[in-house]
This record gives sequence, C-alpha cells and structure tokens, in this order.
Amino acid sequence: MKTQVKKTGWKHRLLMLVLMIYLLLPLLATGIYAFAKEWQTTLLPERWTMEWFSEMFQDIRFLDALWTSLYLCLISVVLSLVIMLPAVFIITVYLPKWETFMKGIVVLPYAVPGVVAAVGLIRAYSSGPFDITGTAYILIGAYFVVILPYMYQGIRNSLLTVSAVELLNSAELLGASRMKAFVNVVLPNIWPGVMISTLLSFSVLFGEFVLTNMLVGGHIHTIQVYLFRRVGESGHLASAIAISYFVFILVLSMILMKLGKKMNRGIQG
Repeated sequence: MKTQVKKTGWKHRLLMLVLMIYLLLPLLATGIYAFAKEWQTTLLPERWTMEWFSEMFQDIRFLDALWTSLYLCLISVVLSLVIMLPAVFIITVYLPKWETFMKGIVVLPYAVPGVVAAVGLIRAYSSGPFDITGTAYILIGAYFVVILPYMYQGIRNSLLTVSAVELLNSAELLGASRMKAFVNVVLPNIWPGVMISTLLSFSVLFGEFVLTNMLVGGHIHTIQVYLFRRVGESGHLASAIAISYFVFILVLSMILMKLGKKMNRGIQG
C-alpha cells in the first residue's frame, strides 16, 4: 500500500512540475527578451541590457497609466466588497430562496461579450441625465459588473464552508447581537475566502482591456491601454512592460495577503 501511494505521489508531482514549466515558459521567454539587447540566431541573447526598463520608467505616461489602473481597480474592488459582502451574507443566511435568482444574475457578465457590453453602456450613458461616457464613473460601474461573479461566488462559498448559519445561531444563543455575531464570529472565519476573492477580482480588473479601451481608451489610459499602444514600437519594450506588470501584481498580492492575515489575527484576538 505504501509503495502504491509513493508511486501515485511521484506521478502527481511530475505532472505538477510539467504543468508549471508549461505555464511559466512563456513568462520566462518574455523576461529574457525584456533584458536582451541582441538576440537573433543564438539560444540565449548575445548581449544583455537594462535599457528597456530604464526607458519604461523614464516615460511619465507609464507611471500615470500604472497609477490610473491602480486607483480605478482599488475603488472598484472596495465598492464591490462593501456592497457584496453584506448582500451575499443576507441572501445566504436569511433569504436562501433568492439564491437561484442571484446565481442567474451573477453569470450574466459571462454571457455578454465585452464588446457588446461596451457598446450598450456607451449608448445608455452617452446622453440624458447620466452622461458619463468617457469618464471614470462608467468604467468603475463596468468594473463592478465584471467582478460580480468572482465576489459573489467567493463570498458565498466561504459562508457555506464555515456553516455561517450555524455559527450565527450559536453566537445569538450566547447573547450576541446579529451585527456583533457577524463581525466577531462569521467575518474572521470567512476572511481568507474574502481576501482570495478580492485578489482575484483585482487581478482580473488590472488586466482588463476590451471594456477599458472602448469605454475610456481615448480619455483615460490604463496600463493595458498603454501596453497596447507601445507594443508596436518595440517588442523589447513591450516585454519589459509585461514583466513589470506581472511583478507588480505578484508583489501587491503578497502584500495584501499579509495584511489580510494580520487583520484576521487582529479580529480573532
């Protein structure tokens, strides 16, 4: 039995290794190309350079696009979290009959292509009392809809995993109010799932291009719009931007995960 388990474990590890190599190989090639000065007929670049990264960080348009993407995504994710967390909690705990309806609503962003959604938003908000086409408001609203499935499903799964109804009932039997039970009992238990949903939503929005380009591409430049406009100028420069984008997302995710763990310990303490 132990030999069979070891053989199975070895096969699983080999499969995971092959899968990781398959997924990371394009990123590795992009990273090498970002540092290459001359790379024509050899397996590795003949000369290495930091020129492309220097040119990228000296471009004020890159820094502006990075900051624009950052604050737009943060505003959208925070807004979604503030609205969806209590909404999903109330539906899951107190109004379970509405779950079927909510499941149908949250899958709509998957059913509507980005181009169709952008055209519909432009036509709906290009005139009348809400003339917000080309502004950050319409983009934040679109971002809210885009991450709706991730936020809803992540929070709902966390509530079901920790048996939120039983936790809430137990806390209320011990004399806690509903609000206190949610803050001190339910929230600490679902916080890891909430953080994962938040990070996933932020990553999805940070890489969003179709909606952004069609809704505000001519007025607001995000990092993806900036990358699209620079990709035709130099492949090395585009690779440097892509690698910087990946590293930024990785570092930001690590920081947010650590902050989430500290907040979780603080709530539990």
